[in-house]
Amino acid sequence: MGIVACGETLGAGDRPWAIMSECLLGWGPRILRSTTIAGNWKMHKTQAEAKAFLQAFAPLWQPQAGVDVVLCAPFTALAMLSGAIAATGLPVSLGAQNVHWAETGAFTGEIAPGMLVELGIRYVVVGHSERRQFFGETDATVNQRVRAAQAHGLTPILCVGETKVLRAQGQVESWIFDQLDRALADTTALPVIAYEPIWAIGTGDTCAPTEANRVLQSIRHHLGDRGAEATLLYGGSVKGNNIAEILTQPEIDGVLVGGASLDPEEFAQIANAAQP
Repeated sequence: MGIVACGETLGAGDRPWAIMSECLLGWGPRILRSTTIAGNWKMHKTQAEAKAFLQAFAPLWQPQAGVDVVLCAPFTALAMLSGAIAATGLPVSLGAQNVHWAETGAFTGEIAPGMLVELGIRYVVVGHSERRQFFGETDATVNQRVRAAQAHGLTPILCVGETKVLRAQGQVESWIFDQLDRALADTTALPVIAYEPIWAIGTGDTCAPTEANRVLQSIRHHLGDRGAEATLLYGGSVKGNNIAEILTQPEIDGVLVGGASLDPEEFAQIANAAQP
């Protein structure tokens, strides 16, 4: 007989604390959320390197129903990966790392939503701190990208997070809530939301899983009635040696992985640690 939480009998892989937290917060009947493991390759991997990754990753990964594994590759590798995934039947989703809000136009260096849809892309990273820091991304342009992606059936992975200075000043929640409110203005559906404390991205300085869980719980609460159904990820120096502890946290529905997603063995270890 399974564990019973909030009047529900849990199945294998269910997270009882996630169910209890939703019940105690008064969100009513539990909404099952899938687990998402997304790798953000950033500006890494040629087509040949991407193909080699896929060939090495495929036999190591153990796919599970309810766990969505996503590769967010450079634009130049997307067409090749899309064809390879279709040919092999590997249940991996593809994501892009940016999208423009216009259908066409004089926007050198950008990519239109329709171009991604044509390649079978399902996800797109929007508002990553590196885009904000190095390329002038603002909450206003993030909102435009989110709405354009959703209008074309793409699922945005919306990134939010604070700097170390803001954390020291006690402005974690206020900063993130402001980012969310601006990015989600005039949207009809929730994107996947990734909490990435900027001070933990690529630094090896991982936010304590319990603290990441606390911030994600506050985000879920801030989203109000829609919070229970939101897919919330953690990102920031996620590795094979810390994934188990991260995924035991009840508010964490998955991870956005940076450097560790470049290694097929380590990314398979991360993906295999996920439970639906």
